Amino acid sequence: MNNKYAPTQITLHWLVVILLIVTYGTIELRGFAERGSLLRSVMIATHFSCGATILLLMLARLFLRYRHTAPPITPLPPFWQRALAHLLHAIIYLLFISLPILGLSSRYLRGNDWIMFGLSMPVADPANRELAGQLIDLHETLAPLGYYLIALHSAAALFHHYLLKDNTLLRMMPVKRQK
Repeated sequence: MNNKYAPTQITLHWLVVILLIVTYGTIELRGFAERGSLLRSVMIATHFSCGATILLLMLARLFLRYRHTAPPITPLPPFWQRALAHLLHAIIYLLFISLPILGLSSRYLRGNDWIMFGLSMPVADPANRELAGQLIDLHETLAPLGYYLIALHSAAALFHHYLLKDNTLLRMMPVKRQK
């Protein structure tokens, strides 16, 4: 039995990590760019584009989770740790699938021109600004939860690696190239 996740799962995991850094970074730093400036527009378009990509990659990851069995953790942690890990993963998947859906839906329903992947995106006609506002409010309320989930997920992986000395973290690390 293999002691690592499938290479596609590992690649998608780390690609999502990079995209999350860019997505959160662009939205957090947009305030440093003047409203209406090209830089701010690029940051917002990057946020949308990365968010849409995260949605697609998270759906692909969800598909792969059911296609491939998870490699075993050795030594096997207690049931309560495994149960918490499954709960945390479920919440992570739910959050990083729902956030892009909320954000992109609100942008569409708003009725204003917007850009993603350098392309002009369709808008609702007629616009539903009230629903768009509710969706973006929910998006902005839930988004900070991502910081806590990412921190908890990372801390748990490091706890397993350095204190419990099991293979939890190693199962998701890229394979070293042979020379």
